[in-house]
Amino acid sequence: MIEPARIYRQGVDIIPPHPGSGWTRFVCISDTHSRTFHVPTGDVLLHAGDLSSWGSLSQLIITVEWLKSLNHPVKIMVAGNHDLCLDEKWAQPIYGLPPEEVQQARTYVRSQTAAGLHYIEHEPFRFVLPSGRRWKVYGSPAAPLYAQGSFQYETANEARVIYNRIPEDTDILITHTPPFRTLDRTSKGKHAGCHVLSNKLAELRNCRLHVFGHIHECAGAQINTGDPFRLVDRVSVNAAMAVTKKAIVVDLLN
Repeated sequence: MIEPARIYRQGVDIIPPHPGSGWTRFVCISDTHSRTFHVPTGDVLLHAGDLSSWGSLSQLIITVEWLKSLNHPVKIMVAGNHDLCLDEKWAQPIYGLPPEEVQQARTYVRSQTAAGLHYIEHEPFRFVLPSGRRWKVYGSPAAPLYAQGSFQYETANEARVIYNRIPEDTDILITHTPPFRTLDRTSKGKHAGCHVLSNKLAELRNCRLHVFGHIHECAGAQINTGDPFRLVDRVSVNAAMAVTKKAIVVDLLN
């Protein structure tokens, strides 16, 4: 029996050659905070947010130009709670960023498709690989409120409005926050993931890969199996690189 998913941690596991046209290789990263790293090659690069360190356009540009330079055919990114210049809320006078900087940043990330780099924000994205495999992706930058930041929500009702937008046929989900009790334990032992997102994931019966970050100290990956109501097993990846400085590679059988 061929397992439907294989996980490799850069720097820990030996990453074998690409397994062939019957597979898609996803390279998962997050929380790079304006730093650049060596990452493995693959079919699809997924960045789960905190592109910048403290949210300025100049810091964002460092990350985007680095991502553009990578040779993955498809590259998809979402924002995170540090990416202030991408959150339209931060253009309001009470938040303090110049409105023109926010508009410039949002225009900038949306203009990178020619380089194969796609920014998604509470929206779906679909692509087709040369193998003919079609993948349905959904990305959200949202996270529960924690200090000052971007794309944050305070109540369960706000979270439900955000996550109820995820289509039921999503194959690949990218969120900045982890779900509750999935690779979300902080250094103080608290589970900091989102309850509402966990409940939504239970409804996504076709979701094969969920990539997130946010909780730096709990980077890693696991395969969620044994749910009789799911059509497929799901790989969960906390791809935060701030501590590990290493990507996580996931091969999915087409």
